[in-house]
Amino acid sequence: MVYITLFLSAFGAATLLPVVSEAVLVYDITAGYNIYALLGVATLGNTLGSCLNYFLGKKGIDYLAQKKYVKMRAYKKAESMFDRYGAIVLLLSWAPIIGDPITFVAGALHYNFKRFFLLVLFAKGIRYILLALFFI
Repeated sequence: MVYITLFLSAFGAATLLPVVSEAVLVYDITAGYNIYALLGVATLGNTLGSCLNYFLGKKGIDYLAQKKYVKMRAYKKAESMFDRYGAIVLLLSWAPIIGDPITFVAGALHYNFKRFFLLVLFAKGIRYILLALFFI
C-alpha cells in the first residue's frame, strides 16, 4: 500500500493538481522502506503524470487549432523554438510551478515523445535522488 500511495501522489504531483509527493517520499524513507523501490515508484509515477500533461497538451492544441483559436504561424514559430531548445527546457520539468506547464507545452507543440519521456524521466529521477540523499 505504501508504494501505491507514493505512486499516486507522485503521479498527481506531476499534473496540475495540488498534490505534494516529496513529503510522502521523505516519510516513506524515514519509515525504513526500500529506498530503491521508493525512488523507482516515485520517478515512474511522476514521469507518467507528466506524460498525461503531454497528451492533454497534444490533444488540446489539436482541438484549439481545429476551432481556429490558434494562429498557425505563431504556433509553427513556437514549435520550431521548442524543437531547438526543448531538451534544455524539459530538464526543468522537475521544478515546482513551471515544470507541469512545460510538459503540457511540449505536448501542445508535438515535441518528440521518446525524447520527452527520456528527458523527463531523467530530470524527475535526479530530483528524487537528490531529495533522498538529503534525508538519508
